Amino acid sequence: MEEFDLLDDPRATAYLAAHTTPPDPLLARLDRDTHVRMLAPRMLSGAYQGRFLEMVSRMIRPRRVLEVGAFTGYGTLCLAAGLADGGELYTIEHDPLTEDLLRKYIAASPYADRIRVLWGEAETHLARLAAETPAVFDLIFLDADKARYADYYPVLKSLLRPGGWLLADNVLWNGKVWDEACHDKDTCALRRFNDWVQADADVENLPLLMRDGLMIIRKKEITDEDH
Repeated sequence: MEEFDLLDDPRATAYLAAHTTPPDPLLARLDRDTHVRMLAPRMLSGAYQGRFLEMVSRMIRPRRVLEVGAFTGYGTLCLAAGLADGGELYTIEHDPLTEDLLRKYIAASPYADRIRVLWGEAETHLARLAAETPAVFDLIFLDADKARYADYYPVLKSLLRPGGWLLADNVLWNGKVWDEACHDKDTCALRRFNDWVQADADVENLPLLMRDGLMIIRKKEITDEDH
């Protein structure tokens, strides 16, 4: 059989999209508005990855979710869809250019009273959360400054409860992470993050060939060590 790369085949992308439950109208409007108003709309999670985030959240039924990097809120709303009764989602965003869309669509969603937007630098908010509420999040989605992933990782792991899940976006970085000719700051930082996670005995991890790469990380429980 002839070998080919599904990721480079537009037919695969079209087929996957055609066989994925479409987003609800609110998310479709957010997608459209983001493409019209933002300079880098590719940062949006989008329908395919957004549906994956929602599926994961619905499977876990988290009581507390942390998102690092909201952009215009597409992934935020997808993650919020799986919250357990009484659950909350904290999302950190620093770009003021996203504020209008982010606030507008959170307010229009069924989850407006359950989403807490933390404006400012992620490092500051993460340090405060670690001091106040360690190891309480069931699910964390990391999609912020790629050059800081390795710096964020220790505090994110401390915020994650045993048995909790961390999803890290863009870990393949357009294939640059395995291209030895690429040595830019973001690529090197993502390589360091991926290698650090791989070497961490406290977690189990699985990188997925989804869009630009998505790493699923599970923090082990004490019982895991007994096997």
